[in-house]
Amino acid sequence: MVVSIRPAVASVPVYRPGKPAPVGPDGVSFKLSSNENPYPPLPGVLAATQQACERMNRYPDMANTELTAELAAKLGVGVDQIAVGTGSVAVLYSLLQAVAGAGDEVIYPWRSFEAYPIAVQLTGARSVQVPNLSDAGHDLEAIRRAVSDATKAILICTPNNPTGPAVDHDQLAAFIDDVPDHIMIIIDEAYLEFGTAPHRARGLELVRPNVASLRTFSKAYGLAGFRVGYLVGDPQVAGAVRAVSAPFGVSLPAQAAAVASLSAEDQLLERVAELIKERSLVLDGLRDLGFAVPDSQSNFVWLPAGERTAEYSDAFAAAGLITRPFVDEPDAGIRITVGEPEANRLILRVAESLPR
Repeated sequence: MVVSIRPAVASVPVYRPGKPAPVGPDGVSFKLSSNENPYPPLPGVLAATQQACERMNRYPDMANTELTAELAAKLGVGVDQIAVGTGSVAVLYSLLQAVAGAGDEVIYPWRSFEAYPIAVQLTGARSVQVPNLSDAGHDLEAIRRAVSDATKAILICTPNNPTGPAVDHDQLAAFIDDVPDHIMIIIDEAYLEFGTAPHRARGLELVRPNVASLRTFSKAYGLAGFRVGYLVGDPQVAGAVRAVSAPFGVSLPAQAAAVASLSAEDQLLERVAELIKERSLVLDGLRDLGFAVPDSQSNFVWLPAGERTAEYSDAFAAAGLITRPFVDEPDAGIRITVGEPEANRLILRVAESLPR
């Protein structure tokens, strides 16, 4: 007899990670497909990680005690409001498992983070996808209209991955006030630190019993390879996430690196400021070339390409730039991570040669 796999698992969409960078004609190779921070670890962070590796024969602190205390102090919240996991996406999976199941609905904008359909389907719930506005941002009014008696959770991605815009704070606050209190609202702020728009959403200020913020050390803090993310929410919600999460998930070196990164935050945010400058260069350059690129409050830009998406992606790859094409119609396009200055200037040189 063959083992029976749950239908929700057997038919789950495949998450496609960014491909390795190709080598261009001049030996150039830049991976711009995974929104990674291009800067190497700071010496202090690396030293803390190496010291932690000397204790790799021991289990990590399952409660993430030191990291949780540091985060609580930094954010001005209680330690009982924080749940740490292996990246914000793992925290999302745990939270959805805690609040949604068969027969329920989870609403989220689309296009948005590729992991959302997978996370929802694994709970047995049904995805309700609401198209973005023409400016590639969320349509909060349409999301509110999609709420039904079966709705258990709503995902808001700000800044939105892969299109870039951030949700307006006052609009999101009004939206939350209008949604029934029994529905869990999850604000995914993985790219929070890259935002500069004055009216961008400030998720921490909106946390309440049915609203939680997801954050990560993968992007601005440059710890993508260690997988550390966290939730800030109501103590009951944070406790549910901790209860559902796998024991000992965040490794000893990962916890040490995250704590050291918080201590080195000023240096790390200097790097973020440089990436923001480079983002402006790429955005302005693409627009000067005639591309209708939406605003980005993240460490990537979205290049709408329609039926030319695969063609454009191949052109970037031929020059040694691996980007992230999304070929689904009608919103096909390419997400391009803001990388090293040399990579960003090569993006514009390739873009200048692209057919329109």
